[in-house]
Amino acid sequence: MNYESLKEFIARLESEGELVRITEPVSPVLEITEITDRVSKSPDGGKALLFENVEGSSMPVLINAFGSWRRIQMALGVSSLEKIAREIERFIKIAPPATLMDKAKLIPMLLQASNFPPKTVSAKQASCQEVVMTGDQVDLSRIPILQCWPDDAGRFITYPIVINRSLDRTIRNVGLYRMQVYDKKTTAMHWHIHKDGAHFFHEYRKANQRMEVAVAIGADPASCYAASAPLPYGIDEFLLAGFIRKKAVPLVKCKTVDLEVPAHAEIVLEGYIDPAEMRLEGPFGDHTGYYSQDGDYPVFHVTAVTHRKDPVYLTTIVGIPPQEDFYLGKATERIFLPLLRTQLPEIVDMNMPLEGVFHNCVIVSIEKRYPMQARRVMSALWSLGQMSFVKTIVAVDAGVDVQNEAEVLKLLLSEVDLKRDLFFSEGILDVLNHASDQALYGSKLGVDATRAIEGEPPRMILPSKTQTPAPGITDRIKEKFSEVNSCRLVDISSCRPILLVALNKTGPGQGIQFIQKFFEDDALQSVSVLLVLEEHVDLDNTSQVLWKLFNNLDPKRDTCISGQRVGIDVTRKNSEEGYHQDWPEEIVMSSEIIQKVDRKWNDLLKA
Repeated sequence: MNYESLKEFIARLESEGELVRITEPVSPVLEITEITDRVSKSPDGGKALLFENVEGSSMPVLINAFGSWRRIQMALGVSSLEKIAREIERFIKIAPPATLMDKAKLIPMLLQASNFPPKTVSAKQASCQEVVMTGDQVDLSRIPILQCWPDDAGRFITYPIVINRSLDRTIRNVGLYRMQVYDKKTTAMHWHIHKDGAHFFHEYRKANQRMEVAVAIGADPASCYAASAPLPYGIDEFLLAGFIRKKAVPLVKCKTVDLEVPAHAEIVLEGYIDPAEMRLEGPFGDHTGYYSQDGDYPVFHVTAVTHRKDPVYLTTIVGIPPQEDFYLGKATERIFLPLLRTQLPEIVDMNMPLEGVFHNCVIVSIEKRYPMQARRVMSALWSLGQMSFVKTIVAVDAGVDVQNEAEVLKLLLSEVDLKRDLFFSEGILDVLNHASDQALYGSKLGVDATRAIEGEPPRMILPSKTQTPAPGITDRIKEKFSEVNSCRLVDISSCRPILLVALNKTGPGQGIQFIQKFFEDDALQSVSVLLVLEEHVDLDNTSQVLWKLFNNLDPKRDTCISGQRVGIDVTRKNSEEGYHQDWPEEIVMSSEIIQKVDRKWNDLLKA
C-alpha cells in the first residue's frame, strides 16, 4: 500500500496496531523527547506516538512514525525493503535492446518508469494550501516545535523536507537539514559543508543573490524517506519517491516563492535566505549521541506558512541509539546496495551497525578473486559519496553473514592478523565526527578479514584453543592499577580474550600509557584485546560500549598494537594530547524531566 498523505499513513498505523494516541497534556520542551526516547529504546522500536494534547499548540505531534522494521516497510509500501532494492536492480541491469522483440519486452517497464517524475497540480488540488498565512500572520510559535535535549540552543524543526534549486534553476535539491527557530519568522538552516544544499547556497553567495527555499513538514511517507536518501548529485528526490510509491508525487507551486512542494504536506514554510546573513546556530543533541558544536549558518526568513485545515506536526528526535533514524538509515543501506554494486560488483552485502551511527562503521562482504581485492574495495568505498565519511570498514568473505554481528566479531578475534590485516588511511570525515584531532578529516581504519589467497602474504595462524584468563584477574587488575574504576572480561569463546576497562583519566596520554604498562606486565599476557573507556561507561551495556568505541575512536591515534595484541584508547581527549576540537558532551536528559515523566508514565501509554 502507498499513501497520498501522512494522514493516510497515520490511519494505516492505527488500523495495524502500530500507533498510540496520547491524550495526557505534554510539553514540547523536553517532555515529548523523554517519552519518545523510552519508547524507541523498547524492543522492536516500540510504537508510533501521536500526542494530541501538546501545550501551547492546537496541532497534534506525530513521532517515531518510522521507528521499527515493520513501520519503515509499511511507510514504503513493501513487505521487505529488499523488494525496492530488487526493482532498482532490474532497471540498472536493463541491457540495450537488440531486436524488435527485445524492445517490446521493455515497454511495460518503460511505461512504469514514465509515471515516476513528479507532476504539478493546481492550488485547488493541494490540501497543503487550505490555510495560507503571510506577512504579520506568520508565527512559527503556533507549531509545536520541540526542544529535544536540555543543552539544545532552543527549539528545532527536526524533520523538515527542505527544497531549493541551483542558481541556474536546472537542478532541484531536496534534503533534511535541521532548523533552529530564532523567532516567529526566522530559523537557521543547518546544512553541512558537504551537502548539496550548502553547495547551492555557495553558488548564490558568490552571485550575491537571495536563495528561495521552501520547507515541507509531514509529506507522504515515501517523500519523507526520499529526502533523507543519499542520491547522486542532480537526481531529483521526488523521482525516487515516485519510484517507491509507483505513482508520481503531486507538487504545487508555492504562494510567495518560485518553488514546488508536496501538494498534500501537512505544513509548508516558504521563504528565502540572504547569503550575506549568518547567525550562530546550535548546540544540538545529534544522532551521534553527543551535542554537535555551535557555528554560523544561514538564516531562513519565512514569508508564508501554509497548512491543511487540521495539520499534524511530524517530527523526530535523535540521540544515543537506538532511535527512529536507525530504521531510516537501514532502509538506505538496503535500497542503495544495488547502486553500490554498479561501482563495485564484487560487493555481496553490507551492514551499518546500530552503534556506528551510519558513518562510523561499515561491514561489507565481497566475492574475492584476486590479491588485495579487499583493500581495493575499502579504498574505493572511501571515495564514493557519503561512504567517504565512514571511519572504519571491515571486509569479509561472501559466505559471512554481515548482518550477524556476533559472527563477524568471532571471525575478527579468531582470524585477523593484526600486523597484516589492519591498514590506516586518511580522508574526510563527517562534520559531526568529534574524535579526530582536527575537524572534517582524520584517520580511517580498514580491516581485511577475508581469506588469504595465492599472491597475498600469509596470515599468522592463531592458536585454535580458547584462551581463558586466570580466575580473579579483574580484581588483581584493579588492585594493580589504581586508576581503573571497573573492568570486565567479555565472555566470548575466542583465542583473543577481550578486557574492557573504565579508566579514571586524570592526565593527558593516560589511556595509551595504561595500555603500554598493561602489555608490559607478564601476568596479564592472557588478555589480547584491551579497550579503555571513560570511567562512567557501563561496561555491562555492550551497546553503549560499542557506541563509545565507534564514536570516540581516531584509529591511527588511539590504536596500540603489540605483536598480536591490541589496545584501543577511546577516552576523552584534550588539547594537551594534540586535540584541536571541542570534545562535546554526551546527551543526558535532566533529572527533573525524567521524574516528571516517571510520575505520569502509566497514564501516558494506557491506550
